[in-house]
Amino acid sequence: MDFFKNKTIFVIGAKGFLGKIMVEKILRAHPNVKKLYLLLRNVDQITASKRFYDEVVEKELFRVLKEKWGGDLKPLVSEKIYLVPGDISSPNMGLKDSNLLEEMKNQVEIIVNFAATTNFDERYDIAFSTNTLGARHVLNFAEQCSSLKILVHVSTAYVSNQREGVILETPCKLVESVDGTSKLDIETERKIIEDSLRELRNNRDIDEITRSLTMKDLGTKRAKMYGYPNTYVFTKAMGEMLISDKSDNLRLIIVRPTIVTSTYKEPFPGWIEGLRTIDGLIDGYGKGKLAFFPSNASSILDVIPADMVVNGIIMAIVAHKLQPFGHTLIYHIGSSMRNAMSNIDLHSYIFQYFTEKPWIDKDGKALKVKNVTLFNDMASFHRHMTIHYLIFLKGFEFVNKAFCYAFQDKYNDLRRKFNWVMRQVELYDSFLFFKAKFDDTNLERLRITARDNNINPNTLLLDPKDISWEDYFLNIHIPGLIKHVMK
Repeated sequence: MDFFKNKTIFVIGAKGFLGKIMVEKILRAHPNVKKLYLLLRNVDQITASKRFYDEVVEKELFRVLKEKWGGDLKPLVSEKIYLVPGDISSPNMGLKDSNLLEEMKNQVEIIVNFAATTNFDERYDIAFSTNTLGARHVLNFAEQCSSLKILVHVSTAYVSNQREGVILETPCKLVESVDGTSKLDIETERKIIEDSLRELRNNRDIDEITRSLTMKDLGTKRAKMYGYPNTYVFTKAMGEMLISDKSDNLRLIIVRPTIVTSTYKEPFPGWIEGLRTIDGLIDGYGKGKLAFFPSNASSILDVIPADMVVNGIIMAIVAHKLQPFGHTLIYHIGSSMRNAMSNIDLHSYIFQYFTEKPWIDKDGKALKVKNVTLFNDMASFHRHMTIHYLIFLKGFEFVNKAFCYAFQDKYNDLRRKFNWVMRQVELYDSFLFFKAKFDDTNLERLRITARDNNINPNTLLLDPKDISWEDYFLNIHIPGLIKHVMK
């Protein structure tokens, strides 16, 4: 497959988890690519180069590529990669060099936008600037690129809002509030953010921490008002809404991954960066912080390895000639339709793993884990936590006052554990009771196209049906998480 031969590609968000994997895959599997422009946020060229090497090239992810090139990637990087300082939250993505801007508009043939702030409770102003307005800024730039063949916007499957049944690969629509009293208007959301920031700045009695928490709370409030579980999903949904009204001379692909996990095969199994969605639960359980959790036995946990997401993007780009101008194709990249897994399966895997290979704490002690007590709904979980944690904490408060804080360390540890569990539940409750499946008809067409064109599935794995989830979690994902993140 030589589609990328002599192509010029603009990757936005190359420092992110999926962006890094995309860059590594192109350089390793398609070294005859002409040029990769990579956008790095608000830095000069010297700083951009240092950050790129420190935060991208020096990651273990690039180990296989380094071995292929004799340990030194500088010749390849200097020939193929051009770093572009900028910021997608600004018009023209913050590109200040007019000559570079014109050069890119003339040369760029493929744009892949991974850029996003993925914190579920990010400040509303920051998430809106990047995930919502940023999507529009990328589209505006794409419309000015005379050689552009395809624009890929990476979103999330959960922009579908909270539903049941089968969720189709259809565009996001403007929605009504949960109580039916108002309709979502993106310009109104922008004004609400600006007014809130102005009010906070004018109040000199409020410190920066309070301002930040207020903007986080505002994002959560606005998201839940329209039925979205968190600020991240809400702002990504609005980003899709903004780019749906695009020019007729553009091919647009929207890729919606589900819960992205560590690599399955490429460039090697188990590479991951940071605690990603379910990984906070795995980390907490292995370290003995998690004993109780709400989770419905019938809930679907739709996970997909990161390299399969990148492979899906590459195959969608390759097949873009089948897509007419002015048409948008949406791809759900997940596992629920072809190889569904449940929350109960995950609990079983992590219990088995940490029973056989317990976490060793800082004192060298192996932590024994117990099966997590599951609650079928949030109400029963909250009742349990109130009875078994809050009353216990109040008891410690009384003991501390009576005995000169003799049990202060134990009390603080218990309170931290309680706060951690409640935060995890609040952030992920919409995933814990998710019962929908994501239709992947368009991705299935890509699988057929790949098969008909004799593309080796070992180099472009697309089908989650080939994965044994028990083997993946026990032998790839959890070991990778421990090695690269939990340490």
